[in-house]
Amino acid sequence: MADRTPQSAILAASKRSGDGRNPQLTKLVPALLDWFSANARDLPWRRTRDPYAIWVSEIMLQQTQVKTVIPYWTRWMQELPTIEAVAKASPAKIHKLWEGLGYYSRVRNLQKAARQIVADCRRRGDESLTKTKSETPSAFAQLRRDKHVVSYKFPDNYDDVLALPGIGRYTAGAICSIAFNQPVPILDGNVIRVLTRVFGIGENPREKKTNAQLWQLAAELVAFTGGARLRRAQISIAGDPATGKGSNGSTESRPTKNTNCSSLNQSIMELGALICTPRNPQCLVCPVKKLCVAYRENRVAALPNLGQRTATTARRFTAFVIERNGKFLVRQRPAGVVNAHLWEFPNTEFNGANAKDAFKSIFGFRPPALKPFYTVKHSITRYRITLEAWRVSFGGASSARPHDKMGCRGPSSAAPIFSGRRMEIPPSGKWLTPAQMSRLAFTAAHKKLASAATDCILFGP
Repeated sequence: MADRTPQSAILAASKRSGDGRNPQLTKLVPALLDWFSANARDLPWRRTRDPYAIWVSEIMLQQTQVKTVIPYWTRWMQELPTIEAVAKASPAKIHKLWEGLGYYSRVRNLQKAARQIVADCRRRGDESLTKTKSETPSAFAQLRRDKHVVSYKFPDNYDDVLALPGIGRYTAGAICSIAFNQPVPILDGNVIRVLTRVFGIGENPREKKTNAQLWQLAAELVAFTGGARLRRAQISIAGDPATGKGSNGSTESRPTKNTNCSSLNQSIMELGALICTPRNPQCLVCPVKKLCVAYRENRVAALPNLGQRTATTARRFTAFVIERNGKFLVRQRPAGVVNAHLWEFPNTEFNGANAKDAFKSIFGFRPPALKPFYTVKHSITRYRITLEAWRVSFGGASSARPHDKMGCRGPSSAAPIFSGRRMEIPPSGKWLTPAQMSRLAFTAAHKKLASAATDCILFGP
């Protein structure tokens, strides 16, 4: 059977009953809400309506599984329980708390947004020392310990949330609907999967037209849940996929008195995460299978139609674990590159060459001997990366100044001599002990190298 176009599918789903209500929504929405009420996972950020806590969870959950996020979120909220705490935190602290989650621009944007919120509140004089019902238990504890902590209000207007660094249309909608119960639509991978299957949409959801129509469906669902007819201004929220603004420029939505909007958006995401999964969906126990076009037409496996997958690309890197008297040479990645500001061992992408040539490309000369040390295989987006590490050892005094607690490189005269050549340490390089390295945020692959290097110090090669 040929796939229906998104427009025809939406029109078919939008035929109104006599009172103007969408008959499919009158069945779909209650089924989703009832199922979510009985089956929602007990996640820590669902125990609060604090928009700050929900914001942090949403940023962490971007391209990251829930089971991975839970301990990170818990630790973050303990260490940085308020917006002000994030704004004041050092870059080293926020990167260390984020270490292992990847996509580190997320945490830098989160801090930029926190600083913007603090600045906006101070400019308006909107600061408070009073605890509110929305604050998390950890924030309560912090406020009890420190009476001088100032509470800064997270914005509750969709436009203001969308304007914050690092917050796009989906995240703004998630925060406004979950924290403030506003009838604002959301559209992530889980929601796309549920909507394309339930409504039988066979076109690629990444295409602009189809994506806009999916936003329209999501807007209609959450607005219906809010208990009111969909106003033109609310429908127009789905207008511009890039900005989230409608044709009239409005993105404002008003909260309702119940929590149905919050629960509805979460129910669709939860259904996609637990039941309507990408592979092996549990259709037989799905609460909306009777309403699902894909289930009825045996097209579940074919939807969503995401087109041909991008081919993977293999990349190889060579790294050097250089040790001298219990200290290792590491360097900090510069701003403006992938994994900016994180730490790593000296390395280079050097396909088709041996390790000595790779060493020379970094330090300017070929070492007499290298020992194979450790191999890490990992993936970043479409890249399949192999990192081969080699160990290099020096004798003699450390190049770090004795009084430098962070092991900063000493004067050039203290640089180690290797095979008659003086090694030049990169400007961002430091000689650090394992204990000092443990306080810094490393990229995921190089964190494994650091752990292996520490084991060599403690237990021998």
